[in-house]
Amino acid sequence: MVIATLFPEPRHRKLLGQLVRFGLVGGGLAVLYSAIYWPLATYVMWPVFAVLIAFAVAVTTGYFLHSRWSFQDQGHAEDTRTKVGFLLVQSSGMVLNVLFTWLLVDVMHGPTWWPLVPAVTVTPLFTFILNRWWVFR
Repeated sequence: MVIATLFPEPRHRKLLGQLVRFGLVGGGLAVLYSAIYWPLATYVMWPVFAVLIAFAVAVTTGYFLHSRWSFQDQGHAEDTRTKVGFLLVQSSGMVLNVLFTWLLVDVMHGPTWWPLVPAVTVTPLFTFILNRWWVFR
């Protein structure tokens, strides 16, 4: 009942629910991304390549979780437009993470964990906004 009092309009409650679900899924995906990226970037390969691998795994997992749970009440159909839109949004998130990694590790010579900070804070917020208003509308 507290939620209904704080957010009396159904559309605001719907948005809050989506944001909470997106955050829960996103938190799990951030852990998955970090668990793949950091060891690869630190011990195996150039950090930018590690971003590509970690992002591919997280995006694949994220599509199914977001389309079936985070944005379940959007009433969208899983059609080609949705899949292409999701891929474009996530690709823009991957580009952000590549830029963060290149700037913080290659240019600033920071440790390989530095790019994880914007990767798990800035990129998810950016992709939530694009997914909510463009892909899963």
